Amino acid sequence: MRVRQFTAGLISLAAGMLLVLAAALGAGQSDARAGTGGNAMILTVDGPIGPATLDYLRRGIEKAEEERYAFVIIEMDTPGGLVDTTRDINKAILSADIPVVTFVYPSGSRAASAGTYIMYASHVAAMAPATSLGAATPVGLGGPGAPGPEEEEGEDGEERAPEPRTDAERKAINDAVSYIRGLAEQRGRNADWAEKAVREAATLGAREALEQNVIDIVASDHEDLLRQMDGMEVEIASGSLRLNTENINLERHDPDWRTELLSVLTNPTVAYLLMLIGIYGLIFEGYNPGAIVPGVVGAICLLLALFAFQILPVNYAGFALIALGLILIISEAFVPSFGILGIGGLIAFVIGSIILMDTDVPGFGIPLPVITTVSIIGGLLTFSIIGFALRARRSPVVSGQEEMVGLVATAREDFEETGQIWVRSELWRGRTNQPVRKGDKLRVTGIEGLILKVTPLESESQQTEH
Repeated sequence: MRVRQFTAGLISLAAGMLLVLAAALGAGQSDARAGTGGNAMILTVDGPIGPATLDYLRRGIEKAEEERYAFVIIEMDTPGGLVDTTRDINKAILSADIPVVTFVYPSGSRAASAGTYIMYASHVAAMAPATSLGAATPVGLGGPGAPGPEEEEGEDGEERAPEPRTDAERKAINDAVSYIRGLAEQRGRNADWAEKAVREAATLGAREALEQNVIDIVASDHEDLLRQMDGMEVEIASGSLRLNTENINLERHDPDWRTELLSVLTNPTVAYLLMLIGIYGLIFEGYNPGAIVPGVVGAICLLLALFAFQILPVNYAGFALIALGLILIISEAFVPSFGILGIGGLIAFVIGSIILMDTDVPGFGIPLPVITTVSIIGGLLTFSIIGFALRARRSPVVSGQEEMVGLVATAREDFEETGQIWVRSELWRGRTNQPVRKGDKLRVTGIEGLILKVTPLESESQQTEH
């Protein structure tokens, strides 16, 4: 009986110790997740949001989760970005198991267009003084700086929000409104102003955004941001979490070489130039088999360009027009058409370059000066080829059998019908209908196979005098 009581006591004591230990571990994990004495990662978004930005932020958040950082701060200054890329970034934020704080910093920065959607998706949205956000209308559908629906005036004379003019515009606007309102409702922020930012391209400064419950914090710097975040409760993928930012160590993780390389390759201007080099290289290799260098360089550049185009909003009709234009321009040098192929190719090239990028998002178009410069070079090449063709047509024959007619030869021996003659440092057989002496000057009047028909210059001059 005593043994049983003793055993039961040991079991109870062990169970109690396990419960205490589990509670202690849970508390420790909770404190670590809340940020007590841990590390926070700072990621930087400076410029248009594209595929390189997505790769950088996604890998940064995953690393922060794996290495148990307390939270991630996205330091943002952007004019906007690509729609699909923005949605993918927001997916990474919404599914993150640690808080993601988006901080529009330093003063003078902005979170326009795509940046506004990311602000609404973040667990904590903060801005520095003299910063702004908004203008979230899909570009090209009434957004700032893009052709869109005209503003209308109401009965009171005030301007009303522009109305979409086509079904496609209405679908895009309504989809964007639904998306940003969903983000606002999930984070408990102002959904009505979010809709206004999409429909009317509305913008707000930091103080106004705080007053209208668009953001959570206005902070002058990172220390001020941490101080105001302390004690905030946020909802992450695994549940509710209260932030404790005391003794937090901020670690800045700048874009690495992979991100920088991806950023360069996905720059529309770089991708455009790589495509041109690739096409030219393959064309030159085709016309000069065995040159090797143009083919190797062209293949590498073209593959890099195609890699960039698969993640950029590319109009492949524009790509086809550019390729056709370059082929026609090069063909002008080998099949002279006196400008028809060259000029047609130049027109196709210019049109294709203009419509190549199927977006008006700032930073994701090909600058007009680049298109103009490349087009001028192509035009000069075309007209140079035309000029060479015209000069070649008008110049005398300088090769082949025909160019022998009219040359002056010298007899190498005496002969009455056929004999050896010297023409342009070459020994030929000559035929004449008059006796010829060695050393006489002869005029080549024709050619039959490998025999030149000649006439003595003396008889030629006598015929001229008569």
